[in-house]
Amino acid sequence: MADDFTPHYGLIEQVAPGIRRVLAHNPGPFTYYGTGTYIVGNGTVAVIDPGPNDPDHLAALRKVLAGERVSHIVITHTHHDHSPAAVPLKAETGAVVMGCAPLVIEDSGPRADAGFDVTYAPDHVMADGETVSGPGWTLEAVATPGHTSNHLCFAFAEQKALFT
Repeated sequence: MADDFTPHYGLIEQVAPGIRRVLAHNPGPFTYYGTGTYIVGNGTVAVIDPGPNDPDHLAALRKVLAGERVSHIVITHTHHDHSPAAVPLKAETGAVVMGCAPLVIEDSGPRADAGFDVTYAPDHVMADGETVSGPGWTLEAVATPGHTSNHLCFAFAEQKALFT
């Protein structure tokens, strides 16, 4: 599937060993084909950026995660297309939500922050270099402010991959 650029919404795609992706059906100028939700590991897994709080996307995640234990929900940043599904996914799985800090804007002046998820409330904020792991996988937080001030990337040591 490496040369197939057709979006496959709601289906599990094996990206690399230990890395699977489910594409949310939210194409647009910021998401391109849609938000990629990544599942790391097998059996006991981490879900990176669960995506929008969309019933169809959540149903697809339930289907592909059936029979697996979600131990961690890991968030890169708090735009509406990346973090809102953490709330229902945590409620269904009991997983720990961790990753970037909530976005804090103390200025009441003009700004363009309508795209931020103000409901995001992690159980644990990760610092640069901090890791989370499960059987056969380790994710290391890499602070990358820029896209958003609270942005983190995650290095997947076992596959030498970076979730940006």
